[in-house]
Amino acid sequence: MSEVSQEDFDQVHAQVRQWIRTRVVPREREIADTDAIPEDIRQQAKDMGLFGYAIPQEWGGLGLDLAQDVELAMEFGYTSLAVRSMFGTNNGIAGQVLVNFGTDEQKSTWLEKIATGDVVASFALTEPGAGSNPAGLRTKAVRDGDEWVIDGEKCFITNAQLADLFVTFARTRPADANGPGIAVFLVPAGTPGLDVARHDEKMGQQGAWTSNVSFSGVRVPAAALVGGDEDTGYRAAMTSLARGRVHISGLAVGSAQRALDESVRHAAVTTQGGTPIGDFQLVQAHLADMQTGIMAGRALARDAAAKYVSGEDRRIAPSVAKLFCTEMVGRVADTAVQIHGGSGYMREMTVERIYRDVRLLRLYEGTSEIQRLIIGGGLVRQAKKDLT
Repeated sequence: MSEVSQEDFDQVHAQVRQWIRTRVVPREREIADTDAIPEDIRQQAKDMGLFGYAIPQEWGGLGLDLAQDVELAMEFGYTSLAVRSMFGTNNGIAGQVLVNFGTDEQKSTWLEKIATGDVVASFALTEPGAGSNPAGLRTKAVRDGDEWVIDGEKCFITNAQLADLFVTFARTRPADANGPGIAVFLVPAGTPGLDVARHDEKMGQQGAWTSNVSFSGVRVPAAALVGGDEDTGYRAAMTSLARGRVHISGLAVGSAQRALDESVRHAAVTTQGGTPIGDFQLVQAHLADMQTGIMAGRALARDAAAKYVSGEDRRIAPSVAKLFCTEMVGRVADTAVQIHGGSGYMREMTVERIYRDVRLLRLYEGTSEIQRLIIGGGLVRQAKKDLT
C-alpha cells in the first residue's frame, strides 16, 4: 500500500512532468555531448526528492509504491535516459535491497542518506561470466574472524564512479541443499582493495556512467552482511530485479511516447512534393502501429505494477511487461527514424538519440531471452503444480 495519497501523488507527478519537459528536455544535447549530467540538474533532482522517491517515508523518502513509480518512469523515459539513471539505483535495485532485506542498523546507517541523494548507491551484481542469471556468480566472500574478505570482478556497474556505497553480491559457498550460497554486502567506496575503472564508452545513454569494479582482498565487518544471512543475496537480487523490470517497462513506454511525438510533429510539417508526409497513408500506418504499441505497453506496465503491489504476481508479470515494452520501444524508435528519413540518421535529431538509448533496455536487468525463460518456465511449472 502506498504511503502517498492519489491527490498528493498527482502533485508530485505534475511537478516531475513539468521539470522533465521544461528543465531537462532543453538540456538533452548538452548531456549527450558532455557525457555528464549538469550539476544544477542533479541538485534540482535532489531538491525534489527524486533520489528517494521509492524509499519509505520513515527513512526520509517519498514512499511511492511501484504503481506510482511506473507513472514517474514514463515521465523519465520521455527525456535522456541518463537523467533517470542518476537516481535510479538509489530508488531501485540498490536501495530496495536495503529496504527489503537490510537489518535495522543497516537501514538507519544508510537509507536516509540514500533517500536525500547524499549517498549514491550502486548495485554490484553483473560479472563478465554472470549477467542476467546471478546463479553464475564468481565473486567470492570468505569469512575471516569478524570480517569478510571479498575478491572478484564486476562489470557494467551503473554510477560506480559516483557511488558512495556498493551493494555487492558474492558467493560464500557453492550452491547446496541449504540455498544458493549467494550473500550481499555493503561495501563503502574507498574501502582498500576496491577499485573502480574509468567509465565505459557506450553506444547510447551518454551521461549514464557504467564501469568495471574490482575487489581485491576487500575487507568488510560482519555487520556489512545484508540481513545478517549468507543466503539473502540471491533472493534480494531476484526481488530487486523483478521490481526493476516493471520500472524499466514504464521507462520504455515514456521513450516510445517521445519518439512518437517527435514523429507526428515531423510528419505534420515536413513536405514531400508539396504535401505533408503525414498525409501519406503509409506514414499514417507507421504512426498507427507506434500508437498501438505504446498504448498496449502502457496498459501492460500499469497492470504489472498493480499485480506487484498487491502481491498477486511478482515474477511472471514483471518479465512479461519488460519483454513486451522494451521490444516495443525498439520497434517504435526504428520506425521513428524511418519516418524522419535521412534526417533521422543525423546526430542533432532527437529520434537518433532515442534509437541508440533504448537499445540497452532489452539488455539490462535481464535480457529479453532471460525474460522469455522466466515466463515460459514459470507457466510450465505452474501447470505441473496444478496437475499434482
